[in-house]
Amino acid sequence: MPASVITPPGLTLHDGVREACDRIIQLLLLNLQKLVYNRGNPSLADSPPRPVPFLDALKSHVRDLCVETLRLERKRFLWQHQLLGLLAVYSAPHCATDALFFLLTLARTQEELALATQLYAVLSSCLVDLLPATVKTCVCQIHAGRLPEPQMVQLFRNLALVV
Repeated sequence: MPASVITPPGLTLHDGVREACDRIIQLLLLNLQKLVYNRGNPSLADSPPRPVPFLDALKSHVRDLCVETLRLERKRFLWQHQLLGLLAVYSAPHCATDALFFLLTLARTQEELALATQLYAVLSSCLVDLLPATVKTCVCQIHAGRLPEPQMVQLFRNLALVV
């Protein structure tokens, strides 16, 4: 088991503590889900939706969250993937397309690539024109020369697999 912030190398965490932490994370994700999906679209007469500072702070870390999610560690990747989806909905459309772009670019196995298709399935139910916007993001990143050749090759492989 890799060392974490909680335990130094060599020490194991009691299962009861691990289960309690898992429950706390699920409750926090549930609360975030309520905040994200209950925001609604304000009309001109309404005040703007309340910000969620935690998600605002995560916007600049989409790539890092994707990298950590793709590590597929224990149950961690499940809540990271859920958090990625909530961040993508909260900060749509850019975080949504960026998250899909990073997952498609960085996924090296079928299991990792499945995370991109699962995220797309969740997001496409609430975001319009997500596929064209994601393709546009991929093309813009390629034209801007922001991808090293191995990542560009991986992106093309993964796109071919999901199409």
